[in-house]
Order: sequence, then structure tokens, then C-alpha cells
Amino acid sequence: MKKQGKFAVLLLLSLMIVLSGCTLSTKNDTNEVPTPTDGEPVVDGTPVTIELLGMSSNEADLNIVRDQLTKNGFNVKLNMQADYGSFKAQQDAGNYDIALSSWTTVTGNPDYAVRSLFKTGGDYSILADSEIDALVDKASTQTPEEFQATYKEFDQKLVFDKAYIAPLYSSLKAQALNQDVLNLDSVRISKSRSLPWEDVSFKDTSKNATESLVLQSTMPTLTSLDPIKGNDGSINIINTNLYVRLLNLTDDDKITSEGSLSYNHAIADGNSDYYFILRDDINFAQIKDKKAVDTGERVGADDVIFALNRAKDKNSVPDHRTYTLHEHIQNVEVVTDIAALDGVNVSGGSDSVKAALEKGLPTKISELVGDKNQASTKDGKYQVVKLTTTVPFPQVLNYLAHQSAGIVSKKQVESINTYDVEKFDVNKDIPYGDQNTVTEGSQYNNTLYTSGPYILSYKNDYEAIFLKNPAYMTGTDHEPNINNIKIRFIKDADSALAALRSGEIHLFYGISETKFDVVKGDSKLALQTLPSNAVSYLLFNTKNRPVAESADLRKAVLYSINQDEFLAYYGGNKFKAVSTLSPLVNTGLELKADAAKVKEHLNAYKASK
Repeated sequence: MKKQGKFAVLLLLSLMIVLSGCTLSTKNDTNEVPTPTDGEPVVDGTPVTIELLGMSSNEADLNIVRDQLTKNGFNVKLNMQADYGSFKAQQDAGNYDIALSSWTTVTGNPDYAVRSLFKTGGDYSILADSEIDALVDKASTQTPEEFQATYKEFDQKLVFDKAYIAPLYSSLKAQALNQDVLNLDSVRISKSRSLPWEDVSFKDTSKNATESLVLQSTMPTLTSLDPIKGNDGSINIINTNLYVRLLNLTDDDKITSEGSLSYNHAIADGNSDYYFILRDDINFAQIKDKKAVDTGERVGADDVIFALNRAKDKNSVPDHRTYTLHEHIQNVEVVTDIAALDGVNVSGGSDSVKAALEKGLPTKISELVGDKNQASTKDGKYQVVKLTTTVPFPQVLNYLAHQSAGIVSKKQVESINTYDVEKFDVNKDIPYGDQNTVTEGSQYNNTLYTSGPYILSYKNDYEAIFLKNPAYMTGTDHEPNINNIKIRFIKDADSALAALRSGEIHLFYGISETKFDVVKGDSKLALQTLPSNAVSYLLFNTKNRPVAESADLRKAVLYSINQDEFLAYYGGNKFKAVSTLSPLVNTGLELKADAAKVKEHLNAYKASK
């Protein structure tokens, strides 16, 4: 009866308050913060507004993030853009608190997973933190046995101590193809590198010369066809196939000279000097009347030196996007003295650099030449390029396999880029690789000179047309099989899958895990998968927003993220991640959703306002 009496008194008091129009203060006599109730973790019960930026192609992930944040006391304002161009415009304008971002380490080395993204002044970095910088630089000079601990410290600092990012998951790499049309064995899937177009063949090889291989992309706006000016999904696979490099990656991320401009490469004792012996069977291609023709200009050492010097120089072009990848290059030169190769041993071995470079050559080295036009493999006359790094840095080889290290024509690029870089005017100056020069109905005047297996003839909003370089390793295993390639621009993933099933396209590169069962259920399709180096994460704004100033607010977002929900949505085909390093280095750290920590950090943020 006592309990019932107390309840009646409380009910009467409540009715009196309502009827009199009074409001009840949340303050108490001791000034203690009241215990938050479920769903209202902040001090005053008011949700904190967060603007979440992303693309419509990532709508599922955006919805999961929004639901997780809403459940933890945030009011989420969703800023969803139709394509990468509009997304990037919003990001550059600062119209977000958190942006759904992703990164694929396409070089297979951990330094690439962090340097451009998080180091002060990095190509894609919005951070400026000396502690982060020091850890990136320290790890870059260490062996894999040494850098494990350094990268663990990096992850701890980046994610848990300062909450600069909130990781979501790492991914499989997946592609689906029409195995009734394409030779399944000719279609490679690689952990890091983009799809090598030159290997692909139709099942009926007679079609290689007459039919077009049809691929797809979601991004009709191409950042740049100058390999150093873009490093995003719109051009990575394209520029990888337009420009040859000194090195390549195998499908499992090992460094190889196979299919590159080099017959062989060697690292000299001390790990600061790197040597490359060049092929002489590649000429630059150009477009005339929308057809690919041989320019007659050989790809040689002068082009390598020019391409790598401009790759490392931040000021070589306006809006250079990849210079930090190559900042360890100190000098690039052509070697003309055979004795210089004989007098240096390879790193960790007793062979001379000359002996290492000669392995497997059709003809031994009889002479080294400075003029690329004098090189002749059958006569033993070769060009050798020596690259010296600022510090011992074996990871430089991984960067040389990146699309940004593609070899461009010194002669052609210098003839196009006649503007003053410091006074570059986007309204009148047209740089080499500008997409408008290959776009129909625009300023179409294709000035590309490409050193790789293919060249882009033209594009429109519907498709891009690529043609085989007629002077690319002809008569070898690396000569492209298929003469013509089309990339269809299909923004919607469901539409792309429908196009694959109907035969409109032949290969769907980057198919979502949610569509695996559909592919497996179609007998004419084949699914190829392997764990990739791709990581999706939330990137916090670092300017003019509360999240830029408050680590507590960022940590409240961080601990709202439940990675298990992403893994469940994707049927176990995603993997937990801590940072962009996760697919390459196991630091032993893990992000766990924690509602109590969300409340703690939100309360601290509210109290500091």
C-alpha cells in the first residue's frame, strides 16, 4: 500500500504541472549531470547534427552509417551526390562533416596506403599532424620486420587517439565476366594492379581483330589522361593501360619486369641505386582521324628520365595529384659506361649489376647507348637507366609500378604544355591529357601520345573508344590480343549487371558482393574474387566544422560504427579494418562499437561548448 500511495502522489503532482503550464527544470541542487536515457546520450538530450557526404553508388553504406549514428544520438543530414565529380566538388567546398571515402593500395606496399592520404602536404591529405608525419617517414625506411610496430603505433594514433578517420571495412576484389564470350583464362584478377587489357582474348580468337571488348565504368568525367594528374577511379585502370611503366606487379603484388618497359631490373648494394635495362620494341601511338597509328618515335631513356622527373616535381604541372608517391626519387640518368655496371654488386648478393641485368636477355650487353634510336636488342646495344633515391627505400619499386609512373613522350608533352605553371589559366590553357581534347563535341583535338598497349581515340557521355597501339611489343606474348575496346559509362550498378547478363557488356569490373548470388546463378557468367587492398572509411572534415576542432565529437562518431553490421549486410564478403593499412599489415588493433563511449564523448563535447 505504501508504494501505491507514493505513486498516487507523484501522478497528482504530474497532472498539476501539466495543467498549470509549468515546465520542469533538468537542473538539480548539486549541479550534477543527470544520467542520460537510452536514445538521448547528450547532456541536454538534443541530437548533434552531422552532415554525411557520399555518392549514390554507395547508398547502402550511407544508409547503414546514417542508421548507426541516428541510433547513437545524432541527427544525420545526408548529402548524397550523383557522381564522383559532384562529390569531389562538395568535398572541396567543405560541405560535409564526414565523407564516405575509399582507398585501394594499388602498389601493394604499405607506404602508399598512408603517405598520400595522411601525411602533411600529401596529394590527397587534409591532415597536418607532425606525429603522423613522423610515423609515416619512420616506417618508410624500415624492413617489414621493423615496420610492424611502427604501423601499429600509426593506427593507434590515427584512429583511436585522434580519430581522424572511422573505418568501415576492407573488401574483396571482384569481377564478373561472360565466359561464353571471353576466354576465362585470359582474364586476370590482381590484388592491386588494374585489369591488364592486353591479355584479354575472345573465346573465338577470330573475333579479336573485328569485335570490341566492352567494359564498364561509373565515371564519364575523366580527371586527366596525363598519368601524374589523376589518381582516382575515373582514370586508374585507363592510364594503367595507356602508358607503360618500368615495372609491374604480379597478381599477388610481387615486383616484376614482365610486361614492362624493362627487360630486367636490379637493386645495387645499399638500396639507394636502382638499374633498369630497357626494351626497344615499343613506339608511342597517336590518333589520326580517330584511328591509332605508329608515331615512329621509340619509347626510350630520355622519356623515362623526363616522366619520372616531372612525377616527383610538385610544380611540374598545375594540380599535380601524385608527386608524394615519387618524392624519394633524387636523380634519374642514363648509364653509358658498361664498367659502371660491372663495378657494383646487387643488394644482398655477389652478382654484379651487369650480370643481373643480363639474365634472360636474348643477347648479352655489348654496348650501352645514350640515344634511344641506336638501341638494338639483337645487336646487344641497350639503354640502361639508373635511379637514385634520397634515402635507402626499396618501396620505390612499388611506386614505379603505379599508373602515375607511366612513361610519357618528352617531345609531345613539352610541345603541348607551353603554359607558365604558376600562371596557369583553366579557362584558356589546355594541358596535355585534358579530357576535353578527347571528348566529342567539345575541344576535340586528340594530342595523346601513349606508350602502353592502348590509346584512347575519343569519348562522349555514353562510351569511350580505345584502340590497340600498333607498335607495342609486336610479335611477343605482350602484344595486345584485342584490337578495339569500349568502356560503357553506366552509373547504376544494377544497370551494369543487367547489361552484363544481356550481353551488352562483357565484363563488370568491381561488382558488389550483394550481387554475387545473381552471377553464380547465371550459367553464362563467371565470378572472380580475391581479397583486395581496398578499404572504406569515414573521413572527417578538418576545417570550419565542429568535428575539425573536437576529438570528442569525432570519437563519438567513431564508436558509433558497428563493422559487424556491414559484414552481415554483405554476406560475410567484407572484412574488418582499422585503417587503409589493414589489408597489408596486421597491427592487431580492432574497432569495436561502444555506446557507452559514444555517450561519454558526446557529453564531453557538449560540456566543452
